[in-house]
Amino acid sequence: MDLKNNKKVQKAWTFYDWANSVYPLVITTAIFPIFFEGYAVHEIIEGKKYIHFFGFKFINTALITILSSSYFLLLVMILPILTGIADSLGNKRAFLRFFCYMGSFCCVMLSFFNIDYIEISLLIYVLAGIGFWSSLVFYNAFLPEIADEKDHDQLSAKGFSMGYFGSVLLLIICLSVIFLTPEAERNFYTRICFAITGLWWFGFSHVTLSKLPRGKKFKIKDKSTYSKGLKELKKVWSYVVLTRRLKRFIFSFFVYSMAIQTIMLVAVYFGAEEINWGDGEEGAIQAKLGLIVSVLLIQLIAIPGAHLISKISQTKGNLFAIKTSVILWILLCFVAYVVTEPLEFYCVAGFVGLVMGGSQSISRSTYSKFIPQDTHDTSSFFSFYDVAEKLGIVIGMFSFGFIHQITGSMRNSVLALITFFVVSLIMLFGVPKKEIEINE
Repeated sequence: MDLKNNKKVQKAWTFYDWANSVYPLVITTAIFPIFFEGYAVHEIIEGKKYIHFFGFKFINTALITILSSSYFLLLVMILPILTGIADSLGNKRAFLRFFCYMGSFCCVMLSFFNIDYIEISLLIYVLAGIGFWSSLVFYNAFLPEIADEKDHDQLSAKGFSMGYFGSVLLLIICLSVIFLTPEAERNFYTRICFAITGLWWFGFSHVTLSKLPRGKKFKIKDKSTYSKGLKELKKVWSYVVLTRRLKRFIFSFFVYSMAIQTIMLVAVYFGAEEINWGDGEEGAIQAKLGLIVSVLLIQLIAIPGAHLISKISQTKGNLFAIKTSVILWILLCFVAYVVTEPLEFYCVAGFVGLVMGGSQSISRSTYSKFIPQDTHDTSSFFSFYDVAEKLGIVIGMFSFGFIHQITGSMRNSVLALITFFVVSLIMLFGVPKKEIEINE
């Protein structure tokens, strides 16, 4: 079976973006944060909401940030080993299926979120995140196997576009379920939306899982399996450090990911704190509606954004397209620093969506082109890509939060993001167009 010329396999592959993109939108960005901020409260002191977690008292939103950073660090440690094992066993699909099932099941279990069992409830939240991000590594690793290099940009863009469209569709469904019910029952129906998200992810993922190559039967016989996994990882790392183009790209990707991923995670919080929505209860309602509108704008405009950057890459090359997107990010950060009014924020959100879709899509496809096209260790190669992204999230979020804490303003944190983008742009100019091996 020639996977690289099989349109059915390629279409099925893109469907996993449709299936799993509902998690970052519904759970990470839009609905769960609002639910958690309002519900997960044990006491309120001087206007701040606190929660008791394993005997310690945390501001509830701070606790979520800490837990998110913690499981990203865990992913950084375990994913390279798991991907090495997957490559040595020759079965990425088994790992994709396992983490997909774990993540979607935990989303369903979030519908039982209970403040009286906060430790268990947040453990389920963490496991859902681990399931999502881990499955994504093995999913991305199939891209160089199912498509020729010339098709990577277009196929990656198609996947992201399907993900954005599918996630917006489900978000609209969830918002309808929540806001068309009496206010007294909205807490219950919000939980139902978590279950709907998990079932959507689980159900549509089988379109992908049914078409991807099965690989070898997944079976761990002894400890040698783990040592083989580590050997695969070491082999891939040796290639990365001895090739100038791939090494420089992964480091530049690491730096600009700090900023991009941070923007995606804090955009809602920035809008809530820094934009003038009005005073009193009416202002609070306008803020919630405005933030939901902003999220929808970002997701919808990200669809043409992914295809636009893909077109630029086809005519000017991948590196030119990435440099263009980074320059646009820098300009957007300068604009975000000065916006104060809702209409201005909507405009910024729209342009964020346009650049975000293209940046994510072209980064994935560029990396897939830079790895050896005849390698079978695609999972191990993509684990380094994923580690760079996750470490970027941890460092970016910490930097943003630290500057916010000591200065009292998120706008000052935006200036730090500009610094990340500028540094990454300089690094991108050092990435050669052709692979250069380093003789050592």
